[in-house]
Amino acid sequence: MSSYVHNNTSVRGLNWFNALTANFTQLTGYSDSILVADGQFNQQYVRVIAVVPDTQNLYPRARHGEVGVLEGWSLAKAVDEVIQQDHELESKRAIICVVDVPSQAYGRREELLGIYLALAGAVDSYARARLAKHPVISLLVGKSMSGAFLAHGYQANRIFALKDEGVMVHAMGKESAARVTLRSVDELEKLAASIPPMAYDIESYSTLGLLTDILTVSNPVQPSYADIAQIQQRIKQAIAEVQALDSVGLEHRLQGVNRQASKQVRDRLAAEW
Repeated sequence: MSSYVHNNTSVRGLNWFNALTANFTQLTGYSDSILVADGQFNQQYVRVIAVVPDTQNLYPRARHGEVGVLEGWSLAKAVDEVIQQDHELESKRAIICVVDVPSQAYGRREELLGIYLALAGAVDSYARARLAKHPVISLLVGKSMSGAFLAHGYQANRIFALKDEGVMVHAMGKESAARVTLRSVDELEKLAASIPPMAYDIESYSTLGLLTDILTVSNPVQPSYADIAQIQQRIKQAIAEVQALDSVGLEHRLQGVNRQASKQVRDRLAAEW
């Protein structure tokens, strides 16, 4: 099965959400582009959230899986519900982000109606959930680009990615980056070979210290039963690891091989202050 349907719209996020939540209770009350389901991974209670294409979206710029105004506020709502419902519980429910987002929604209407506030609201909710000791785990199954990834997935305690060329993380698409830097796509790819932050492949991204692990599955587009069981088990393991720690921060991300300069800057700033 192809990773894409019409107009280059990815179906990876939808397929993985359906696979991971086959026996879950799917919830309503959000934008049609936001899927939310509650259930268990081997007795571990979780809420799974995904952004998926909606060809009937009121905002044309957000019809192919982009994160726009409706998506940002719906994500915030889905996460806030978990925080409020589990407020008095000692063991907090985990939140699983299935990530397949090509970008934020670029449009005049989005800008006028405050897409920056909507996406910031989503970021804030995910960060507050993490700080409230809800394990937040992200699974990158497709593109994880630009402000869309910042709003959905980036605030996680642990980030996993599938090992596949269709899984990539970057601030912008290759064509856009080429226009901004006044280079060709070929020139950018040559630079990326020696400058990891410029690369799109998931292996290069992993050297920046943000990924917990790269996971190999038999079918990254349409997961098999074995793939589903493997990913659920790895997520459950990550949840247990997060629950066992006192830290709710993201300091561990500075341990990547290409983050030592960032770590030194932070250490020197801390010493000054």
